[in-house]
Amino acid sequence: MLRDNPDFPFNFLSDVTCVDRYPSEPRFEVVYHLLSIPKKDRVRLKVRLEGSSPVVESVTSVWPAANYFEREVFDLFGIRFTGHPYHRRLLMPEDWEGHPLRKDYPVEGYR
Repeated sequence: MLRDNPDFPFNFLSDVTCVDRYPSEPRFEVVYHLLSIPKKDRVRLKVRLEGSSPVVESVTSVWPAANYFEREVFDLFGIRFTGHPYHRRLLMPEDWEGHPLRKDYPVEGYR
């Protein structure tokens, strides 16, 4: 596991974000930015997901900092993180319909 590797211990998760490549498939890329503080090195991991079923396993059990990052990605892009301890919206109201950073989200103004 990257976090516990003695040669390159990537012990700090600095960000989780998403890229929507609509209309291309795989449509989504979930991007993890990891830092090895002892080795002063960085790595970026990308997970590509189909647009029809964007689901990936949560990394909150490995890097607890992923909690808010994954909630933000779910809220804005609709990516589901299985095993997430509190999988709810973070920025948008609970009754908001859709995920506003998807490229196919209708831009009609506030309802």
